[in-house]
Amino acid sequence: MVIDVLHLAAGAVTAAGVPNPAPVPVPGLVGPVNTIIGWGKWLVMILGVVGLLICGGQMAIGRRNRHSFAADGAAGIPWVLGGISLATIAAGVVTVFLH
Repeated sequence: MVIDVLHLAAGAVTAAGVPNPAPVPVPGLVGPVNTIIGWGKWLVMILGVVGLLICGGQMAIGRRNRHSFAADGAAGIPWVLGGISLATIAAGVVTVFLH
């Protein structure tokens, strides 16, 4: 009985249509938010370069008699590239989920 009532209520909500408005920017915040996003992208770019340099340094230092150190450096490369890739596609991914 309770399940039938829940199904009926869910059907009524679906039939009526749930409002789904498009995102609207807050007046006066577009400029500052774009600045903060730009700073974040710049920071990720700098950290990506530093991360790849650290991975390369670990691989160079670990070449002789420290194979695990070199392996740790090589294992860090996919993580750095994954973080850079995620930052690159972040706006597109968010747009897909919000539209």
